[in-house]
Amino acid sequence: MSVLSKSARYYRRNKKARDKKKAYDTTYHATPERRKYRSKLNVERRKRGLRGDPRDLSHGKNGSLTLESKSSNRGRQGANGKSTKK
Repeated sequence: MSVLSKSARYYRRNKKARDKKKAYDTTYHATPERRKYRSKLNVERRKRGLRGDPRDLSHGKNGSLTLESKSSNRGRQGANGKSTKK
């Protein structure tokens, strides 16, 4: 049994807030910067032959890309919202 995060529980209970967040996320991820970011990661995944590999390509402080588990990469949150990149 998985435990939902506080925000996941909130959005599950509040349809209006969930719809607003979905609309925002849709426009945010359609921006040229986000599309370029995704494209760069997809190109690198193809180059490395990572099709089917569940791990993420994580950005280091110096801009390098390394393989890292999804939970480590997406769960990284530093003090005061600052990044704690490797």
